[in-house]
Amino acid sequence: MVSKHHGGIADRAAIAGVGMSQLGRGLPDSPLKLAATAFKAALADAGLTRDDVDGLSINLGWPLGLDYDRIAETFGLNIRYVNQTWTHGRFVTVSLQHAAMAVSAGLADCVACITGCSFTQQQGLLGGDEDHEGTREDGGTHAENHVYGITAPMGGAAIAWQRYMQRYGAAPEALGAVPMSIRAHAQANPQAIMRKTMTLDDYLGSRFIIEPLRLFDCCLVTDGAACVLVTSAERARDLAQPPVYISGMQGIRGGRDEFVFGTPGLGINQQDTSVRTPRDVDLESYRMAGVERSDVDAFYTYDAFSPAVLFALERFGFCGQGEAADWVQHGRIGPGGELPVNTSGGLLSEAHVSGWNSIVELTRQLRGACGERQVPDAQVAQWGTVWGDSIIFRKTPGGA
Repeated sequence: MVSKHHGGIADRAAIAGVGMSQLGRGLPDSPLKLAATAFKAALADAGLTRDDVDGLSINLGWPLGLDYDRIAETFGLNIRYVNQTWTHGRFVTVSLQHAAMAVSAGLADCVACITGCSFTQQQGLLGGDEDHEGTREDGGTHAENHVYGITAPMGGAAIAWQRYMQRYGAAPEALGAVPMSIRAHAQANPQAIMRKTMTLDDYLGSRFIIEPLRLFDCCLVTDGAACVLVTSAERARDLAQPPVYISGMQGIRGGRDEFVFGTPGLGINQQDTSVRTPRDVDLESYRMAGVERSDVDAFYTYDAFSPAVLFALERFGFCGQGEAADWVQHGRIGPGGELPVNTSGGLLSEAHVSGWNSIVELTRQLRGACGERQVPDAQVAQWGTVWGDSIIFRKTPGGA
């Protein structure tokens, strides 16, 4: 059943082009230059020119970044629609949703979703005295709070994993299946920064960063940019690449039941400790897209820290609450597994492009263009995170 709340937006917008810059550490280019490279690559991919782009939905820069008008000026664009957010992985969904809604409402014909990151250039600011982003709202944007001595985003993830192990009896080494599986995907991606085989001994031998989380539970600190072009489904069908349809969406969840690095029911912050199963409101994106969870061929999520992958899988009901640590074992989310997760290597092994590298990857997967790492006959892909937001992408529109 299609949700009555979507206003007929399902399958009306599609991804027409994707592009990325070089990925690396210590790259000499600014976020703006990296973004320009990704933008040009996306135009070439779609067979469009910059004159075809009349909308921007940007996540560009850290900690403050560049405004839309500087992007439009530098890229030579004439823009009639803008959405602008910070370079948080949480805003991947927001940016894509705004682009799809703008195109569907006739506010723009083609929206460029752009992010550019130079994390290694600004690494000295992260957590330092000039880390404006990290200290706003006492750092509460990542669940860290200086009052309690939690001064880094990883602190929230560490608390959540510690609580999860205590509550469900998960073994500490079970978490290693997440970075190991995602690294196995990265080995088939020549653009991934980390491609060396990771064994359980390698994982357990890596140092603690914030116990119980280890080095390999942390995303990479890298530079790079990505661009995703969203246009109407009708127009996309006439362009250079097969369209990837935006079929279902639901937004970020917030409130007393939510903790940024843990699912509802863990009992952190203001959460209760009730046993949860996904409710109708948690699964709106499936209904809008007209698919079942079992139809999802590949799952993509914001893997800034390994536990976030487990929590996202539970959030959407791929396994029960407290079951994910066991569920991901034996290659289940790795290459050839039942549910491949982050097939390019994600933030843990490909690069930190604020999650947009996974949107580029899933687009290519649904086109059937990923070579050695291609998911066989991929028809449906999902982007979904621990925060409860989700987008369902389809190779063919519903009813086709």
